Amino acid sequence: MMSQASSEKAILYRMVMDEHLCPFGLKSKWLLKRKGFEVEDHHLETRQETDAFQREHNVNTTPQTFINGERVGGYEELRERFTDYRKNADETTYTPVLVIFGVSALMALMVAWGTLGTLITIRTIEWFAAFAMTLLAVQKLQDIESFSTMFLNYDLLAQKQVSYGYVYPVGEATAGVLMIAGGILGLIGAPIALLIGTVGAISVFKAVYIDKRELKCACVGGNSNVPLGFISLSENLVMMAMGLWMPIKALIG
Repeated sequence: MMSQASSEKAILYRMVMDEHLCPFGLKSKWLLKRKGFEVEDHHLETRQETDAFQREHNVNTTPQTFINGERVGGYEELRERFTDYRKNADETTYTPVLVIFGVSALMALMVAWGTLGTLITIRTIEWFAAFAMTLLAVQKLQDIESFSTMFLNYDLLAQKQVSYGYVYPVGEATAGVLMIAGGILGLIGAPIALLIGTVGAISVFKAVYIDKRELKCACVGGNSNVPLGFISLSENLVMMAMGLWMPIKALIG
């Protein structure tokens, strides 16, 4: 990571109009200041002024940053220069699922602390699973068309009955919400979770470990770059476990 002297100057051109304040311009200024630059901040206050600037410098976008007479580019180019970050839209990542699981765990811990006065209980684990199911379903429901299309690549039931691709995230959300409540509502959600979790687990296992296919998982929506694999399988195994545990808990309780 580069370190800059506080006296070094950067020249920034960004759109600042009554009807539009460029967010990438603000982020560029913020990043430059973080790196110790004195920023000479030029505002492009009209569309005509912006177009003229772009023609003069033969660029298609603003903001644009210049350091030591060299044009660095926009915010993404600045970020690459200072952090070695390279944005790759096709790069696979588990980050979205891990974030959801992490936030779900924290939510479960806080609910347990607020309601039970302790952190780790069986109910904490139940809440964690239910919160994760619900948040994952929300991701899918944001664009159910894209989700259902990607889901068809590997889900065995959806390939037989296309409408199941639309039912799955609704079922996951319903089961998760019911299991947050627990009790009789949790029992109602249990068979839903068991059904979709079992079909999902079998489908992922077949696609990844038997057919050896390299696919993207629809687990966090239809535009994700999460690879189909162990974490995808884990989502379905959690639903299966909850679907089995809720009635067992009722019988032994």
